Amino acid sequence: MARNPIQMQKGMSLSELYRQYGTEAQCEAAVVAWRWPNGFVCRRCGARDHAIVGKRRLFNCHGCQAQTSIKAGTIFARTLLPLTTWFQGMYLLTQSKNSISGLELARQLGVRPDTASLMRHKLMSVMVERDANVKLEGRVEMDDAVLGGERSVLESGKQGRGGPNKVPFVVAVETNKEGRPLRLLLHVVATHNGEAIEAMAHAHLEPGTRVVSDGLGCFRAVTRTGCVHEAVNVTKANTHGEKLACFRWVNTVLGNLKTTIAGTFKSVARRYVPRYFAEFQYRFNRRFQLADLLPRLACVATRAAPRPYKVLRLEYAAG
Repeated sequence: MARNPIQMQKGMSLSELYRQYGTEAQCEAAVVAWRWPNGFVCRRCGARDHAIVGKRRLFNCHGCQAQTSIKAGTIFARTLLPLTTWFQGMYLLTQSKNSISGLELARQLGVRPDTASLMRHKLMSVMVERDANVKLEGRVEMDDAVLGGERSVLESGKQGRGGPNKVPFVVAVETNKEGRPLRLLLHVVATHNGEAIEAMAHAHLEPGTRVVSDGLGCFRAVTRTGCVHEAVNVTKANTHGEKLACFRWVNTVLGNLKTTIAGTFKSVARRYVPRYFAEFQYRFNRRFQLADLLPRLACVATRAAPRPYKVLRLEYAAG
């Protein structure tokens, strides 16, 4: 049996992590390069002339005399953790297919569980923001599913999916001409109806996309956004949807997601489901270059706005 070249990638080894980001100076240099790729620019006045002053090595603007640190204005703002710990955390979140539990993350980093949880949620919120405008095109396999309930596992097509403890969502997988999966979308909805599917299609599907789904009526709503809908009647096929080749990858992704949620996290708070979905989706969509996952995440984290605890709590309290 031929080996899958994507699965057999080397990724980034621990030795490579410590070679590139093993010291605080190396991490600081990387953050400066990502934050100011063309040289320092003052956030207040836009001037470039500056000096580095004091023990904290602050950037002192010659134009307005404002001072800023490397971390200020980034996701690392006000953190008491060294950047090396942040880079180790990003490594652990990006290099494992099934992610890592909160307690294990805390043990690996040598920090308190609450500290590891706050770090994780800051990074996951960056992933949410990064993939907020992802749009699928071409051929897309789509299915409905729910997360939660008494068993706290993924279910699809089962009775009672509208229970109060369950989170309905849509999973969509874009495939190439050879039928291989390219990109993934995990989209939480209030309920599986035409309005929710239409809104999702407007936001995440390019016009002309060919959507392949089962016979659930709400999926016809994608045609209102210029997409083509191909419904496969599972009942007439006289088999389970999981066994149909046209749903191969959407069911594979659901199985992997189930393994991650039930096997790694055990349970996920309802209000934070979109963040955990975003983490899974972020890794999947960038799996072709595993070694670049850490620097890519670190780069967008450096350019992201600060996310204090109160902001992280309010993001989904409002939703």
